[in-house]
Amino acid sequence: MIPTATPTATVPPAPRVLLVWDAPNMDMSLGSLLGARPTAAFRPRFDAVGRWLLELAGPEAVAEATVFTNVAPGSTEVVRPWVEALRNVGFAVFAKPKLSDDSDVDDDMLAHIALRAAEGGLQHVVVASGDGRAFREPLEDLDAAGTGVTVIGFREHATFALNSEVIEFVDLEDIDGVFREPLPRITLDSLPETGAWLPPFRSLRSLLEPRR
Repeated sequence: MIPTATPTATVPPAPRVLLVWDAPNMDMSLGSLLGARPTAAFRPRFDAVGRWLLELAGPEAVAEATVFTNVAPGSTEVVRPWVEALRNVGFAVFAKPKLSDDSDVDDDMLAHIALRAAEGGLQHVVVASGDGRAFREPLEDLDAAGTGVTVIGFREHATFALNSEVIEFVDLEDIDGVFREPLPRITLDSLPETGAWLPPFRSLRSLLEPRR
């Protein structure tokens, strides 16, 4: 009698909570809020973001975080310390050379999300971006398939998430410890009764510079 093989039990994939961070979009949104290039006090602390993600995942789920970024020609030495700091915190980094206007990382972020969804066990997806054109429909599709979806970013630049009936939105500044100092977020929609000064986005002298 030929012995029959014992069927191997299929082990279901571990639940996973995935964060993808759209660095070009988040940097642009933060710079727009500040009206200038962010100083150290106004750069997000990724260790605080990581702790927030671990709390969201809980003890049973795998927490995975990746920052997607472009690297412009000639900027390698400037970008390298930031990339190494991210990796030391526990974030993966997907870096892509910025060779043209079509070299953005949106498609790479969506492909990574799709890969994790296809592998099974994707419990929750967190996207750090204000780009509704790229992410609103895919995130709403994930919600319809039973995966939780959250967008983190700045309320001034993430209206697609605020207006969605299924996407949870978390303002980055509301995550404990992300910024060393409060962001200067006075806008025409949030003026105090005493009024507020709104600084110029650039020097008046820039009017004398030749247009590009």
